[in-house]
Amino acid sequence: MSHVEDAPIGYPEVSDDKGLKTGALGLVSSIVIGMASTAPAYSLAASLGFVVATVNGDSIVGVKAPAIMLLAFIPMFLIAIAYQQLNKAEPDCGTTFTWASRAFGPRAGWIGGWGIIAADVIVMANLAQIAGAYSFQLVGLDSLSESTFWSMVAGVVWIIIMTYICYRGIEVSARLQYALLGIEVIILVAFSVIALTKVYTGNATPDSLTPSLDWLWPSGLSLSALVTATLIAVFIYWGWDTAVSVNEETKDPDKTPGRAAIISTLLLLLTYAIVSVATVAFAGTSEEGLGLANPENSDDVFGALGPTVFGDSMMGRGMEILLILSVLSSAAASTQTTILPTARTTLAMGAYKALPATFAKIHPRYLTPSVATIWMGAVSILFYMGLTLVSENVLADSIAAVGLMIAFYYGLTGFAAVWFYRHDLTKSINNFFMKGLLPFLGGLMLLGAFVIASMQYADPEYGSTTLWGIGGVFILGIGALLLGVVFMVIWNVIAPPFFRGETLDKRHSGDLVLSGEPLESVVVGLPDSGLPDLVIAPDLSNLPEGTEALDLETGVSVDDTGELRALRDLPPKDPTDDPDKGPA
Repeated sequence: MSHVEDAPIGYPEVSDDKGLKTGALGLVSSIVIGMASTAPAYSLAASLGFVVATVNGDSIVGVKAPAIMLLAFIPMFLIAIAYQQLNKAEPDCGTTFTWASRAFGPRAGWIGGWGIIAADVIVMANLAQIAGAYSFQLVGLDSLSESTFWSMVAGVVWIIIMTYICYRGIEVSARLQYALLGIEVIILVAFSVIALTKVYTGNATPDSLTPSLDWLWPSGLSLSALVTATLIAVFIYWGWDTAVSVNEETKDPDKTPGRAAIISTLLLLLTYAIVSVATVAFAGTSEEGLGLANPENSDDVFGALGPTVFGDSMMGRGMEILLILSVLSSAAASTQTTILPTARTTLAMGAYKALPATFAKIHPRYLTPSVATIWMGAVSILFYMGLTLVSENVLADSIAAVGLMIAFYYGLTGFAAVWFYRHDLTKSINNFFMKGLLPFLGGLMLLGAFVIASMQYADPEYGSTTLWGIGGVFILGIGALLLGVVFMVIWNVIAPPFFRGETLDKRHSGDLVLSGEPLESVVVGLPDSGLPDLVIAPDLSNLPEGTEALDLETGVSVDDTGELRALRDLPPKDPTDDPDKGPA
């Protein structure tokens, strides 16, 4: 009995090694990457006002915005548990793509991987636009900041810079994230402390409010308001899964990434709750002046409130500049950490022949997915320039459409965890909750949000664009997913082995898989006879001579049924039993 180290030739799914630099990241680095990927400062600046202004019957969500932050955390935390559990079974950088393929088959996995790619490419356009505009604001060039063309030029430069950093290596990326996230957190804490101090000392805006515990409970909100505002807030949390997508470059890859994902979501909850309470209290929810429901403030609440919060003193102006820097660093950091998971998803898809094999190429010196990284940067630039030149309204609606793709692939991952572990759910209370109920509830919540939001987004009155009498947000979101289906069908015709389950087969947590020596050294057969079965029968009857079977439940290899029964704490087999009546 031994632990598996080398995959058999021809069975890439048993191998952990795609050529990435292993052991480069620890727990703290993974948490930093997970948090930085969500772009806390930018996400709050760009989304908090829209959460506050969400229509709730005859009023708005208003002071219940902090409650929405808590509510959006619930499905995120439940899906983080699903990621943790699936990562324990198979720490693969393909994440949703790989795990959904295991649970539901290759087509579900392929479209799950496409969901990640499409969401990341779309959001890159908005991140680059913010990074470009804030770069000019930082140096006082406000006229260029307000120019769509020059903001696009600066945004393209940011994409190129961050693509190069990702190309150079995961450790370089992680070190930069420490600096960028540090700036964000320090400024957000300072903003919250100063804002709350002014509220309680009576020096805030005329519309300021005293914080109340009632703000943390969503009472009085309609279902429509809850879903719409929560989907916006889900976007604020989105990105922590980057900590899991770099699992093959992490120390203890089966444990550290999952822990980092859960810790990241908890720290984000704390950050968003404090900052949202402080911002609502300081500015109020009026539709005039500095109120958060004022449409002129919605797209950048920190830019609107910064001068009033920090004051006109020399230190205040310095803090205002740092606030601009925090949003810039946030957008820049998220630009970088959006490239990381997309490149690794396409790397995994290339390795398993779900995309052209060129995407699986690794740089020999930097040990990064070189081709996938460059492609991600190039496609993001083309998409950003195309949408900007077509219409700023289309660009704005495309960002709202990202919420549909987030709900889709996060929800798919939650359901994949339940189905993959379906044979383990009754073995213990812990298994039932951690591998079953909690991931299922997370998937169910996001499925409900996806369906309800799709109906709302189809309304031509929703968003800034319409086409054929249908809301542009719906067309962009659902259209992006359907485009993935078209590409999947095309690739199925061109390269069917992946879709036949030959490179990444469907299985569950209780399966045994082939392990041991390279197959060329132990198998003799005709050239067209194919490889032996990858999934081994429970009685090991189809196990080739000289090989071992890897027990997915424990990660240990066995070569006889006695070892397997001892490993799974099963009673010895009765020698009088008919061997054909069931598994050993």
